[in-house]
Amino acid sequence: MKESYKINNLNRTKIVATVGPASGSVEVLEQMIANGCSVFRINFSHGSHESHGQSIQNIRAAAKNLGQNVAILGDLQGPKIRIGAIQGDSFPLELGQELLLDSDIPDADGSVNGVSYLCDTLAESCGPGRILMLDDGRVQLEVISVSGNAIKTKVTAGSKLSSRKGLNLQGGGLAEDALTEKDLADMAFAATQHLDYICVSFPCCADDMLDARAKLDALDCNTKLIAKLERAEVVATEAVIDDMVNSCDGVMVARGDLAVEVGFEAVTSYQKQIVTRARKLNKPVIVATQMMESMIDSPVPTRAEVSDVANAVFDYADAVMLSAESAVGDYPIEVIKTVYNVIVATEKHALTQVSKHRVDAEFSYVDESIAMASMYLANHYKNVKAIVCLTESGSTALWMSRIKTHLPLVAMSPKESTRNLVALYKGVRPAHLPHESERNSQLDEVIEYVRTVVDLDKGDHVVITFGDVVGVDGHTNTLKVLEVK
Repeated sequence: MKESYKINNLNRTKIVATVGPASGSVEVLEQMIANGCSVFRINFSHGSHESHGQSIQNIRAAAKNLGQNVAILGDLQGPKIRIGAIQGDSFPLELGQELLLDSDIPDADGSVNGVSYLCDTLAESCGPGRILMLDDGRVQLEVISVSGNAIKTKVTAGSKLSSRKGLNLQGGGLAEDALTEKDLADMAFAATQHLDYICVSFPCCADDMLDARAKLDALDCNTKLIAKLERAEVVATEAVIDDMVNSCDGVMVARGDLAVEVGFEAVTSYQKQIVTRARKLNKPVIVATQMMESMIDSPVPTRAEVSDVANAVFDYADAVMLSAESAVGDYPIEVIKTVYNVIVATEKHALTQVSKHRVDAEFSYVDESIAMASMYLANHYKNVKAIVCLTESGSTALWMSRIKTHLPLVAMSPKESTRNLVALYKGVRPAHLPHESERNSQLDEVIEYVRTVVDLDKGDHVVITFGDVVGVDGHTNTLKVLEVK
């Protein structure tokens, strides 16, 4: 670890930062890690494989320089539907004005007389009365009629339409494949880079995630998959949300496009429901979009943004995500510091430290039962100062991280891939444990490794879980309480 950096790791809610021109250098990345960032997002909607490869290399170099484990998350673009280019780049709109959308119009010939779009299923997916949302809802068009690929609409909101703006169907229902040809190429690239997570954008059902898993398996890639919940149909009912959560390794509340489809006024309720279901089903969950939007060009956030981050902490999300704030903003390091400070201050509140999670549930596995028992013991025995799990796959750490606690939770593994993976989980601090120390007879040595990430004093107690069978996933069967000598 560099002597010039003090690593901040008191935040149990993790920070995901998008890497871009403002944050791609090793020096800036080191400062972001040192100030509390645990996960870095590669946005495949922008840049080239060459530039992304350099960013990934820089992230890993920065983490190695600091002796830290961080996760890298690749975010696929998905079937982002846009209108074509407009002559002169934009034109004004008036309420009630008729506007034609037609995929047969040449892409660059958009005008007040008609605008092109690229989506094979848009015309068949919408009918009279449906609302098309453009430019994140700033422009709203009511469908009057559909003939072939031509969609006649009237303007119900908005004063200007600009080139290449995104398009959504209010209420959802666009039947586009979740994985485009570009996504498949990006997945193949991500497989060669050994990313920890890949986000699938705009899945419309659980089968889309199962299809993505099959495609990754065909690439011999075991990267974890996260579903971005941003279509109305994937949050339609609690059962549908559960299907989405169960179809993958984690979910993201992608509030930007979700708000366009379900209405901005409903997003907070969906956020709380999704976070609750993900925790119940033992999957990590990220809250994303506009967390600190004003800090793109301001050194301080708005009070509403502070409350937004705090709200995600109270919801017990695993992580909050920064997009343009860290990718292209003027203050990439300051925004990490700000989010970190908000998280740490919020996590001092008792509501983030008390849990009745699954106290009335039956458990399916021995290691799951050990994980739950250790959290209950640690939260109710006042002398415990840390919770430690020796883990091969990270599953025990994931189960533990579903339980609210004020105590540090340390996941120790000889596998770098596992240590990187758990960097996303709520409250989990990764730590290296050599294979030769992963045994009952050497637990005193394990405590010394714990001290590399947690301050412990003589007489403190540590709850530790491990398995009799070393080097095999799913064999955690032992819980001990150790006194620090």
